[in-house]
Amino acid sequence: MGEAGVETSTVVPERVEALLTRVRREVDDGLLPSCQIAVALDDRVVVDETFGAPAETRFVPFSCSKVLTAATMWRLLGDGLVDESLPVAHYLPEFLENGKEAVTVEQVMLHTSGFPMAPLGPKHWGTSAGRRESFRRWRLNFDPGTVFMYHPVSAHWVLVEIIESLVGEPYADAIQHLVTDPLGLPRLLGIPHDQQHGIAPIVAVGEALSEQELAEYGMPPAIIDPELAMQALLTMSDADAQAVGVPGGGAVTRAADFALLYQALLHNPGGLWDPEVLADGTGHVRNRLPDFGGVPACRSLGLVIAGDDGNAPLRGFGKETSARAFGHNGAGGQIAWADPESGLSMMYVTNGLDRNLVREARRNTAIASLAALVTTPA
Repeated sequence: MGEAGVETSTVVPERVEALLTRVRREVDDGLLPSCQIAVALDDRVVVDETFGAPAETRFVPFSCSKVLTAATMWRLLGDGLVDESLPVAHYLPEFLENGKEAVTVEQVMLHTSGFPMAPLGPKHWGTSAGRRESFRRWRLNFDPGTVFMYHPVSAHWVLVEIIESLVGEPYADAIQHLVTDPLGLPRLLGIPHDQQHGIAPIVAVGEALSEQELAEYGMPPAIIDPELAMQALLTMSDADAQAVGVPGGGAVTRAADFALLYQALLHNPGGLWDPEVLADGTGHVRNRLPDFGGVPACRSLGLVIAGDDGNAPLRGFGKETSARAFGHNGAGGQIAWADPESGLSMMYVTNGLDRNLVREARRNTAIASLAALVTTPA
């Protein structure tokens, strides 16, 4: 723990030690190659530890990355440049093709837009023209607004193309100029090749459970082949992918940077975001449709809310956050959230992607719960 953690009177050293002991377990046991944990409070990092790698190591947090796109969209919503109720086709004419003309920006941000697995890979993702041509070809799998099905990457390619078209610069630059630069944070998406030093390589670990084993643990079967999904995740280690900056899952960060980003979402320094838009994005549940396992989505315009229905652990918030906690986790056990009740924010990242989804889920619940307990009660 850094000096900031020692000097913060509300941090309980014994609780921090319990958190760190749990975080380092899989590294000590040889399951995970490395991991990193950060907790912030009152705009300061109070816990910052790395196990199995140098302290300055950066990690790919997969879908935790989605907060960057959401936070940028909120800037544009506050400035009146985007209206989430309008069809995407209002901003991207390519959505007039193949029955997508009714898809709204809100539906894209809520994962109800109807194209969860729409393809867009390295051959097309590097240019606006390539992305738009892919959008033109996409077809819907269900009527927009009727089903919640997580869009791992497709929705966020649409959002960043809207951002790029409105701001007039590459989307990764726009995210930097509109969000991370004003907060004094480093560039977190679209890392040039010559700045990719110290990024932990992603590796697969553990053995996958069978569908029968998943069912015995009460977990739904995988929607797509687990090994195909794993191979897709491993591509985020590719230098070219990191240079492009896949908006749905390709950020590169230290845990402390995201912990501070979430502090900014709690405190809105300098009024960076319109207060009403920020309150909506971090606190208003717009999507309660059930997911594939029957759990209500509890999604705001860009993030996930813990909720008071007893399903917060299934949404990645552990058992000790308040119902108002908000955030977005990532594949392979990445965790990121902030809690308006405690004032805490945190991130846990690892470069070891566990094939054992039950073990990963239990680890997430334990770490998120212990992180929520590092301070004394208010």
